[in-house]
Formats: sequence, C-alpha cells, structure tokens
Amino acid sequence: MDEEIPRVELTPAAADLLRRLREAHGPLMFHQSGGCCDGSAPMCYPKGEFRTGGSDVLLAELAVEGVAEPVTFWMSRSQYAVWSHTRLIVDVVEGRGSGFSLEAPEGVRFLIRSRLVAP
Repeated sequence: MDEEIPRVELTPAAADLLRRLREAHGPLMFHQSGGCCDGSAPMCYPKGEFRTGGSDVLLAELAVEGVAEPVTFWMSRSQYAVWSHTRLIVDVVEGRGSGFSLEAPEGVRFLIRSRLVAP
C-alpha cells in the first residue's frame, strides 16, 4: 500500500519552535502568500488572526507532538500553482524576518525548503 506523501512537513527545530509559540500564543496557523521578499516565507499567526478565503488553499493540518490541535498551513492559490509539485518542509533559521510572524521576537524565522515530488 502506498503512503501518501505529505504536502507539508516540519523539521524538528520547527516543531520545537511551534511548541513554544503555542504555549505563549494559543492555537496557531501558517499562511504563505507568495509576495516578494519575506512575503514568500511562511508566516505563523494565532489561529484565525489571518483571514483566509477563496484565494487560499489549505495544504495541511500539521500534527505537532505536544500541541493539542493541528497547526493549519494555508497558501495563496497563485503561490500554490507554482509550488504544486513540491513537498514543503518548514524549517527555522537564525535571523529576523520582516513580517508579522510570531517567531520574529525570538531572533529566528521560519523558512521553506522544498523537494520535488512526482506529479
């Protein structure tokens, strides 16, 4: 039986940061818009703080050990058209992004790494 390849996954560092952010801010969500510069990075918000709509695609409900509820991962539909043949890997790197993402005060930022998947 073939297992479905997850569209989005987390590195251990990203999962650890999400546990800390969940403790401080409550339930969480990601949105990746595809804007220029840091707009193309995944932004982490308190769940429901970023309003999604018909121009967004729900790619995943990420299970994070130690977090009671899934962390949803949304992407703008136009950005998804570009990334549709990849598996997105949410990672964390040193440095501060320029956005409203919850991790900014931590001195780190979320980053997407990707791998091509068969169409």
